[in-house]
Amino acid sequence: MTTNIEKDGHALPQGLRERWREESVASVWRRPSDWYHPAVDALAVAVLADCDVSTAAFELGRARGEHGVGVGEALDDLVCLYRSTGRAMPPLDAVRALNEGWADAQAVLVTTGACVDPETGLPTQQYLAVRLAEAYLQAEQDDVDPALRHGLTVVDVAAGHVTGLMRAARSAAVGAALREAFGSGHPMATLGGGVFVVLTRTDDDVDGRVADLRADIARRCEDVDVRVSVRQPVRVWVEPLPETHAEAVQRLSHVSRPEPWEGVPRPAGPADSSAPGRPGGLGGPDATGRVSRTLPPGVLDADRWPYGSTEPGTPGHGRHVDRGRAPDDPAEGTGPTV
Repeated sequence: MTTNIEKDGHALPQGLRERWREESVASVWRRPSDWYHPAVDALAVAVLADCDVSTAAFELGRARGEHGVGVGEALDDLVCLYRSTGRAMPPLDAVRALNEGWADAQAVLVTTGACVDPETGLPTQQYLAVRLAEAYLQAEQDDVDPALRHGLTVVDVAAGHVTGLMRAARSAAVGAALREAFGSGHPMATLGGGVFVVLTRTDDDVDGRVADLRADIARRCEDVDVRVSVRQPVRVWVEPLPETHAEAVQRLSHVSRPEPWEGVPRPAGPADSSAPGRPGGLGGPDATGRVSRTLPPGVLDADRWPYGSTEPGTPGHGRHVDRGRAPDDPAEGTGPTV
């Protein structure tokens, strides 16, 4: 029997791959142009060597799953391989391995899809929580306070509650601007309702990146309908990481703005920076649009709190209106701006 020597040194009987492909394309395969994959050769070698095909079948199944091939089509294609060698049906081990590989690929795709917000193209809050765990673990291993290495840069762009195409347009613009300003090296996420957060490093030029971000958002939201839904200037503040991962995850929940929500926009106020031994937090933008060290107050009072009102006299998470001051005025006694 004549053979062809492949680039990887494996010997394939002449014409086997072509017979397999012809059999599959003629009977079960829907798109001839995407039939070939390197895993095809590995499985063919294993079948002809009459050795364990489980690993090769698993890899082919995974490759088929990753490329969007249905499990039925992948199994029918496997049958075509064995028919090309004179056997009626593939053994159970090969079928099981192909199914497992295909299922493994689907599980990865589902997990990846669940971690990305379709409107912004940014990861979800749950994904950022995982990346935060990595940051805390590294800080623990190095015996370093995590707040000395990282901070949470919170970005609130919402000038009002929007729905439908308007929200999608705003979300897409801000998501693209965040990726452009901070890059792939900074884990980030959307928290809903026009609120976003980026895990920044303490040695980053945050002010410079925020300036670029504001300019890019303004450029991407030039359309008048979209522009009216974007806060001018975009509110940004930086918070030091809390002492524990659980507290950081809780903080993400506090600053998030789940959809649907009712009432006026609720820019979640920065965390209290008065805790002893912790670095001071950064607040919202001052009159010049810079990132400031003030703590911007919230704008939602108890009777409009979307998750129920609080008891009279109870501050309720620190997000209520100070009725004697405009919502964007710096709170008294919160320190100088930068």
